Amino acid sequence: MSPDVDEGSTVTDFLPAERARGITIQSAAITFYWPPGNENQIEPPGEQNLPRSAIPHTINLIDTPGHADFTFEVLRSLRVLDGAVCILDGVAGVEAQTEHVWNQANTYQIPRIIFVNKLDRDGAAFAKTVKEIGIRLHGWPAVCQFPWFRDGTGKLQGVADAIGLRALLWEEGSDGKSIKSIPIRQLDELDLSLARELRKARTALVELLSEHDDHMVEQFLECDEDHLKIAPSQIVESLRRCVLKRPQTLVPVFAGASFRNIGVQPLLDAVVDLLPSPLECPDPEASLGPTKVSLNAFINGEVTILEQISTPSGKSKKKNAVQKAPMSLKAVETCALAFKVVNDSRRGVLVYVRVYSGSLTRNSLLFNTNLGISERAQRLLKMYASDAVEIDSIPAGSIGVIPGLKYARTGDTMISYTGANPKSGPPAPLNSLQLRPIDVPPPVFFTSVEPNSLAEAKNMTDSLTLLLREDPSLDVSLDPESGQTHLAGMGELHLEIATDRLINDLKAKASTGAIEIGYREKILGASLPSVGRFYKDVAGKPSQASCTAITSPLQNSSVPARPTNHSITHTITLPDSNILRIHCLLNPEEEDPLDPDQTLLPTGLSLGKVLSALENGVSAALARGPKFNYPLHSTQVDLELDPANDLGENTTPTALSGAARIAVQNALKAASEGHGSQLMEPVMLVNISLDEASLGSVVHDLNSSRGGQVLSLDTGNEVDQSNSGDHSAVSSPNGGPIFNVQQIYAPPDPFESSSSSSLTEGGIKGQRQITAKVPLKEMVGYLKHLRSLTGGRGTFVMRVDSFEVMSAQRQRMMLNEMRGQ
Repeated sequence: MSPDVDEGSTVTDFLPAERARGITIQSAAITFYWPPGNENQIEPPGEQNLPRSAIPHTINLIDTPGHADFTFEVLRSLRVLDGAVCILDGVAGVEAQTEHVWNQANTYQIPRIIFVNKLDRDGAAFAKTVKEIGIRLHGWPAVCQFPWFRDGTGKLQGVADAIGLRALLWEEGSDGKSIKSIPIRQLDELDLSLARELRKARTALVELLSEHDDHMVEQFLECDEDHLKIAPSQIVESLRRCVLKRPQTLVPVFAGASFRNIGVQPLLDAVVDLLPSPLECPDPEASLGPTKVSLNAFINGEVTILEQISTPSGKSKKKNAVQKAPMSLKAVETCALAFKVVNDSRRGVLVYVRVYSGSLTRNSLLFNTNLGISERAQRLLKMYASDAVEIDSIPAGSIGVIPGLKYARTGDTMISYTGANPKSGPPAPLNSLQLRPIDVPPPVFFTSVEPNSLAEAKNMTDSLTLLLREDPSLDVSLDPESGQTHLAGMGELHLEIATDRLINDLKAKASTGAIEIGYREKILGASLPSVGRFYKDVAGKPSQASCTAITSPLQNSSVPARPTNHSITHTITLPDSNILRIHCLLNPEEEDPLDPDQTLLPTGLSLGKVLSALENGVSAALARGPKFNYPLHSTQVDLELDPANDLGENTTPTALSGAARIAVQNALKAASEGHGSQLMEPVMLVNISLDEASLGSVVHDLNSSRGGQVLSLDTGNEVDQSNSGDHSAVSSPNGGPIFNVQQIYAPPDPFESSSSSSLTEGGIKGQRQITAKVPLKEMVGYLKHLRSLTGGRGTFVMRVDSFEVMSAQRQRMMLNEMRGQ
């Protein structure tokens, strides 16, 4: 029995969590040959016009997740791909996560084809999905195949092939291996309506190709302007040229139902026929310090690099490295990128690599240019999802696995160089060569992780380190106030899977919980001068000191320091926007500023020690507010010190610190009792991307339910109404082509619903950007709520902006929540 996605038994979904949920969580690699056969088979003599798909090719397939929480798994796979197949749900159409990943593929300029799947299900709408490709993905859909339903409206039984002008029929209930090809003339007798639509599809395909490929125009003219006379091989070559263009504006579209094995073989043929081999891809981008280079051009000595070198005199000068480049670069055996790290329960740490230059052989010494260390690849593996086969080498363009590396991380560049020093690595500038890194999106969902006991803290920390090495989209931080360890990720499900791996797979004895928000306290008025006296035994000796403090809100600059013309002020900036001003009184007979060595200071106390001790005491007092016990924010402390009266021969830094702490605590208490205190909360600067249809509900939610403040509404992509009176023209966000929905060919849907007919009105609205300030408390768990408001199309990033005073209502709600009311 064949593995089944719905039953969670597919080869590439091998994790227990994947099989339990029936979804892909972790990207998996598998290597196979298509068409099946010997990879070394060559083209038979005398048959020079065979399509590429007639000869076995090696395909390295990476199966990636579709859930938005696992975006990084897709991003790091995109980084090493030569081409991609975008699989769309024929019922749901172009979904939000598809748009996000498609835009990332645009960034890497990866050639793509599209397969519309699940066309055997109720509610499938191929035509609607095709139009959404133009509307949402901003590419011209070239319909190469469309579904063939029994009697026009019955079960899906095959596909109509506009390239080969034929229908492909799959036997019902079979394993999909038996396919019957029906030419167009025979189809006229079998299903006349399908034959007519197939001719329309061929005409539309040739017309679209002619707009993007000049060679197709020539073929069209040579065939007496007859769309049906053009050979299928010419159409395939034209499609290939369009797919390999950068940027890609035309996207071939195929159809089928993988559950019933319908349309899978033609799709694999299209992968071989249309997508590029590694040799046809652009030279990989690399960098040597600040200099950008093309990898193979640099290794071949074709790039001029001006290298900074040091002379014996200590000065630096530039020299041209090209003169010796051919000699030194010939020794480069391989250059590879580590794009994934997995901790396998049986094999240990596995590092997935893509080889970009040369060949990676077993026992090679690899120099990690990101970390500056060398590691030996003692074994090499070719992966078949969870299974592996040992191999001797990984050639350029292939993907393989190196087990046992201790330091390599996602995004690291590794070089093998003949004669390299195991410690220092290859010579400059090769030791700084780095391939284009893998961008890590910022985390947006947070939870706390705590060890079950202090004895388990180290084990939990080690497990978190290993988890971060596997998944760089996770983030671990320690809150200095609460002492909590915060674990952040891309979403609720992402963190659920991460904590499950932490506890069950890595055996960390820990528990998760809610995040404690770090609030602040602010006094609302200035205090009267408050004296703090310290008199205690320190280290068995009596010690004393005193000082006077005045506290006030920072914006209240009218509070004067108590005296005098004979003082010098030292201003110190403290955390949380607090300011300390220390006023040191001078002897009236002294005209010069206070000097560390003058006799007013006790023996053994320098001015630096005095200021440091006072700062420590004030910081300790500000760490705990007078009313709510939260740290103080936006507070100005004026501290007056009269060395003649406040200090003595037995004064120590500890006594000074204690006196400052007591004086400030008393002043804060007096200010709070006299003028009151308010709570402040952390406010995040949030940037939300969403479709215009959801703009109103999200803005209303931010303003009314979350206590937020919308700062700006920016436009992503605009609807171009100049070309079409029915408002059906859409421009892409990057200034690409303008799409008129009416010009996109799609065969009629036999089960067309009202949603399909209203597509041109509801689907063309552009993307919008909301910039807002929102309290952090309201952003905890916001991702799930945003997805529900936007139908899954909303995303956001945020960063800490400032602390702001809470309204009376929010302060009351927060205090009641803390009291459990």
